[in-house]
Amino acid sequence: MLYAARRWIILLGVASLLTGCLALPQTGLFAFRLAVTSLGIEDVRIGPYSVNAGLDTSDLTSLIASSLGAGSLPIQATIAMGLGLPVGMPPVEMAGFRWSLDMPGVDPVQGQYKQDVTLTSGNDANLRLPVAFDVLATDPQRMTPMLELASQLATQGELPAGSELAITPGDLRGLGMKLPSGLLTPKTRLNVGADGQLVPQH
Repeated sequence: MLYAARRWIILLGVASLLTGCLALPQTGLFAFRLAVTSLGIEDVRIGPYSVNAGLDTSDLTSLIASSLGAGSLPIQATIAMGLGLPVGMPPVEMAGFRWSLDMPGVDPVQGQYKQDVTLTSGNDANLRLPVAFDVLATDPQRMTPMLELASQLATQGELPAGSELAITPGDLRGLGMKLPSGLLTPKTRLNVGADGQLVPQH
């Protein structure tokens, strides 16, 4: 009887220790959500031409002629993104992240941000993500609408309505511990609304 009682006491003690160990990360990190505070578009280029410099895309002849020989017409842009944490969360260090962007009429693009990012509440990190897609490599018949999209990105400085950005956090360090990617750190998804507002998806 005494042995059985001791065994139950030990088991209860171990269980309480485990519960205490798990409580801290669950309390702090079940609530972990990246906060995308802003999205903008910079440095839009069509082939060798900078749209920001005032390129008139209504005349496509020169663009087509300069690119058909190479069989390529790349469109490049830079996403300027503000990234932080919800109010009240302690700062953490994130070992980069994976991202994907889906814009209407364009094949999804994705990339990897490989630098460490310090995330704090109320002090957003300003990051730059390069985006590139090739019009002729997908469907030459889509050239005109794709150039119109590039012109829209440059003139409005924002992603078109209906776009979706997804971010998968990398490893996290903070509160004296490290969490590997995917553990209690869900993927962040948000849509761009009709008036440019960012709508988180749960």
